[in-house]
Amino acid sequence: MKEKVVLAYSGGLDTTAIIPWLKENYDYDVVCCCVNCGQGNELDGLEERAKLSGAAKLYIEDITDEFCDDYIVPCVQAGAVYENKYLLGTSMARPGIAKKLVEIARKENAVAICHGATGKGNDQVRFELAIKALAPDIKIIAPWRDDKWKMDSREAEIDYCRAHGIDLPFGTDSSYSRDRNLWHISHEGLELENPANEPNYQHLLVLGVTPEEAPDEGEYVTMTFEKGVPKTVNGKEMKVSDIIRELNRLGAKHGIGIVDIVENRVVGMKSRGVYETPGGTILMEAHQQLEELILDRETMSAKKDMGNKFAQIVYEGKWFTPLREAVQAFVESTQQYVTGEVKFKLYKGNIIKAGTTSPYSLYNESLASFTTGDLYDHHDAAGFITLFGLPLKVRAMKMLELEKEKKETK
Repeated sequence: MKEKVVLAYSGGLDTTAIIPWLKENYDYDVVCCCVNCGQGNELDGLEERAKLSGAAKLYIEDITDEFCDDYIVPCVQAGAVYENKYLLGTSMARPGIAKKLVEIARKENAVAICHGATGKGNDQVRFELAIKALAPDIKIIAPWRDDKWKMDSREAEIDYCRAHGIDLPFGTDSSYSRDRNLWHISHEGLELENPANEPNYQHLLVLGVTPEEAPDEGEYVTMTFEKGVPKTVNGKEMKVSDIIRELNRLGAKHGIGIVDIVENRVVGMKSRGVYETPGGTILMEAHQQLEELILDRETMSAKKDMGNKFAQIVYEGKWFTPLREAVQAFVESTQQYVTGEVKFKLYKGNIIKAGTTSPYSLYNESLASFTTGDLYDHHDAAGFITLFGLPLKVRAMKMLELEKEKKETK
């Protein structure tokens, strides 16, 4: 009986070519595993394609709700944004996918897990760190880094498949390299490879429209949160995955969440990509809008630092680490009172505040008013400023003293 390998399978050309390659070079039975994180019709026809390609078995595992509840929500609560722009759509999904690959490998008693990530990208790091953390005894195969892998183009992969009796309708035309799930879709390649080029949005966009093409009328949206978790959209209670679907629909319609970024990859190079994250952009903004009312100044400041750290952890594939658990525990402690209602207007790529309320709001109208209230005496500010500015004053006095001594010695 042959040993088994579990292949992270998308049904695309790369992973289709990997099936006969694994059988030929490692003499494994190939068990394909496609993990559904909400990528929609990309899963159509996978079972037939996997069998035609020589797979012994195909698992299609739906983790969409787990992806939303266990990975997206913690990132939203943390305000985790990589390099000020990237909302971690691909990064968040990889640990969930890797976890499922390990589960299937255990179920099938497989000796290895194979992924099709390239040797230049982030995903090889994310998949392999997660597998090492969850199953250190399982071998990892990365064909694009394997000396036995001789294919260096789509044409070569198509020829290889045909030589092994796999004649599927893959085209040789160049297109964007994309990754899609419920949270976002990423685009790389073609004109985006030169940062001097403007993206061809008419050709590129999949989920929504540009702000210029969005409706001329804005649309009001109301959301509620309980302890930092989204609960309703426009009065309708839904699970998190359905909230994201509805926000995707609204955001896409109004040109929300299109980001063009040159980011620093884990492996050291810069890469340019365009991300569409319509619902995610709205959800992150709405959560932040509510937090502004509730968190005190020092907690907000510390949480911003932790959010940046959390983004880095997720981006670098270190989900299954004590550090991620510790940072997430801090973030969760800040969410105890993040409950309330957020209202905003979507208009041509913008999310415009339209009012926020919370039973735990720290906004005090008497304090905030320009008129003198019972809780604040303007005279108290003088003593505060004296103490707050004392280090500055002491240093300035010392500098003046030194300058005076310098002049006297001339």
